[in-house]
Amino acid sequence: MITKISQQLYAQTPEDTLYHYTSLTGLMGIVESKMLRASDIRYMNDSTELKHLLVLLSDEINIRLNAGSAFAQLLNQFSQWLSHRIVDGPMLFGASFRANGNLLSQWRGYSTHGKGVSLGFNPTYVLDCAAYHDFSVGKCIYNPEEQKQIARQIVNSVENTAKSNHADYVQAAIPDFTPIFEFIEGDLLKIAAILKHPSFEEEQEWRVVSPIFTQSNQAPIYFRESLSMLVPYYAFDFTRNNPEHTLQLQHVFVGPTSNSELSMKSVALYLQRQGCSPTEKISYCRIPYRQK
Repeated sequence: MITKISQQLYAQTPEDTLYHYTSLTGLMGIVESKMLRASDIRYMNDSTELKHLLVLLSDEINIRLNAGSAFAQLLNQFSQWLSHRIVDGPMLFGASFRANGNLLSQWRGYSTHGKGVSLGFNPTYVLDCAAYHDFSVGKCIYNPEEQKQIARQIVNSVENTAKSNHADYVQAAIPDFTPIFEFIEGDLLKIAAILKHPSFEEEQEWRVVSPIFTQSNQAPIYFRESLSMLVPYYAFDFTRNNPEHTLQLQHVFVGPTSNSELSMKSVALYLQRQGCSPTEKISYCRIPYRQK
């Protein structure tokens, strides 16, 4: 079953500090609200979010159809259903963390004018917060062969489900397999959320991923303005699962800046005043700053 595939993919747990890259404005927003904006996966920076699995499944379906599959009706309907449900289906929210808190590629994305930081969290703390919100924590998968194998397992699961419910469909001249697809939708979206294009492998991303929501009133969902649209997000509270109701930072990197000493000092002072100084230290990234 596809639920078993999803559970296996989310079974690995992080052991090292998990970093969240953000701007100085983002730092202040996270610290003062004590929450992280877990965006709807479809609105994340990577334009291929969720669509990568669609491509993998389409390739696997076409291989089977070209080989003369006995499940042609099922596979064609599955392909058509995927083309709109992956993009327009229920809401799924996620927030990104990195195993490496000092990556040049990430500083380039978040350090405009030297204003980037990466906030390090103890992995157990992240797991506890995720459990409170009923989120799952999964390590993103980049290996192409592993991704293809997952796509094969998903299509196998769809075929086996149809096979085991054969009697429900044989009486119809043109059977409707939609109930099968709707049954697996939640797990399918969760799998899609951690399958990323191999070109992003350097990031070694971990994601906290929500259950699916079909209505905006089912969860603390709000909206923020991006460059070109409103982005729905889930208010992922960092304090509800700890008795102190505080934001607990383990380590902080300050990104490339032409004023490293002053920036380090002001970040340290700000976090101290907010009562969330990191338990370890604040470090400078030591990457040469170049004015853009």
